[in-house]
Amino acid sequence: MIKKSLKNTILINIGAFLLVFMLETLSNLFFKDNFKTSYLFYAHGLDYTFMIMGFIWVNHFILIPFFLDKKRYFIYGILLIGSLLLFSYLKTNSWSGTSKISFFLLYTTGAGMAVFFLRRNMIIQKENEEKEKLQKEMELTYLKEQVNPHFLFNSLNSIYSLARQQSPETPDLVMQLSELMRYQLESSKKDTVLLKEELEFIENYLLLEDKRLSKRCTIEFLIEGDLIGLRIAPMLLIPFVENAVKHGAQSTNEQSTIDISAAIKNTTLHFCVVNSKPSMVSELKRNGMGLENVRRRLNLLYPDSHVLEIDNEENLYRVNLAIDLAISTLKK
Repeated sequence: MIKKSLKNTILINIGAFLLVFMLETLSNLFFKDNFKTSYLFYAHGLDYTFMIMGFIWVNHFILIPFFLDKKRYFIYGILLIGSLLLFSYLKTNSWSGTSKISFFLLYTTGAGMAVFFLRRNMIIQKENEEKEKLQKEMELTYLKEQVNPHFLFNSLNSIYSLARQQSPETPDLVMQLSELMRYQLESSKKDTVLLKEELEFIENYLLLEDKRLSKRCTIEFLIEGDLIGLRIAPMLLIPFVENAVKHGAQSTNEQSTIDISAAIKNTTLHFCVVNSKPSMVSELKRNGMGLENVRRRLNLLYPDSHVLEIDNEENLYRVNLAIDLAISTLKK
């Protein structure tokens, strides 16, 4: 990587040198007759090219990195003026002629400095974008890995409760959980999955919970609209459903309800989860790992195309999520 960068720097400076030499030669073309030979004409252009590029190289490779970039602005200004006068003096061998050459150097090197700063800003911006992209990918991977054990822990708790009751449905539920885990493992390797498959996953999870909570919880799940072709980030919706079960029906022996709806309008998913709250724990705070993770994933994956509203009322807890899936649908 370092060799490639050094090679690019050398090639750019060789190109800049040739460009300055060509421009210097063309600017003196009308005065070519003032030179005795063609050799002297080109030597004059080469001499001025070395002076201009020498001043640029001193500025770019010494003054800027060691003084300007380290915010030593006063020292940089003094050294820049000093090097300008020095190059002018070396060219004229007289302090009386330095003013004309100094203005010439300022004029000719100003464009070079502008191009230098523009190119460097573009490189810095590109590096920052690459770092931001890498950080985003690393963070999303970390969040997805956190979702897996979180979901598994909640599901095993549900089956464990039935096993303690010696329910005859326990073996079937273990098989059902294995299917859920298979989907989860497969989807975790993808950036997006079909919305239809994700909602089927939620439906199967609710069937598992319904068998455990059927006597004291009424669960409704409604899907409206055309799901064909729409895609979504995997395991993005399940934390809201898990929270409804955990902080609603699972936390009390009272009769409870969980109402979930998924409605599609154009490419926008409107996902709503409403659960009743136990009377004895109505002030319970719901800021678990799953909910915080899904908030962060939404901000990373759909920064300007989602709206999340959470209403924590006295007797119920409501989540309203709207996501424009147009972008995810394109990224298969």
